[in-house]
Amino acid sequence: MLSDILAGRIDPIEIATILLALVLGITIHEFAHAFAADRLGDSLPRRQGRLTLSPLAHLDPVGTLLFLVAGFGWGRPVEINPYALRADPRIGHAIVAVAGPLSNILLATLLAIPIRLAPLMPDFPDAAMMILFGVLRFNLILAFFNLIPVFPLDGFAILKGLLPADLAFQFDQTRQWGMLLLFLLVFAGGGVLGAIIGPPISFVMRLLIG
Repeated sequence: MLSDILAGRIDPIEIATILLALVLGITIHEFAHAFAADRLGDSLPRRQGRLTLSPLAHLDPVGTLLFLVAGFGWGRPVEINPYALRADPRIGHAIVAVAGPLSNILLATLLAIPIRLAPLMPDFPDAAMMILFGVLRFNLILAFFNLIPVFPLDGFAILKGLLPADLAFQFDQTRQWGMLLLFLLVFAGGGVLGAIIGPPISFVMRLLIG
């Protein structure tokens, strides 16, 4: 992707969409984790300066570069102390985890409003529509990708919190293979990952923008 940008094979609107989607999506996602943990009584994210909407606090340099080069990357994970949460540690961690994907779905929902209203405004710029649509789609991809129940994605902590204690303990043993499974998912080809997250993304997009 970065080579296409440098070679001029991606137009400025696409570049603006990629950068805005990346900054907004990751910032909102990580802030939501920090906010949920803080509200549940864990002061660690606040003490580490993560309770902010500044992208500088949430973007990881290597993860951001990989997003631009390979289309896959990450933000700076929010560290939490599950035992400081005003909830069962397993369930509290699940609540903090689900806050990230939910924040991306909420942002996508807000972005759908001007897209829905655009036909009523004949002078609505095409460039603005392209950017809104691209950022909306990126946020849904980020949300549903993170809901996959593979460590270290949010879906792992969410499913662990939903399972009965004995099953949660057994499921936690898959943590050791998480990075390998994630690597295989990402690099096995778009068809595998698309089959997992494509249908829910398409369903939500139809709900939001028709």
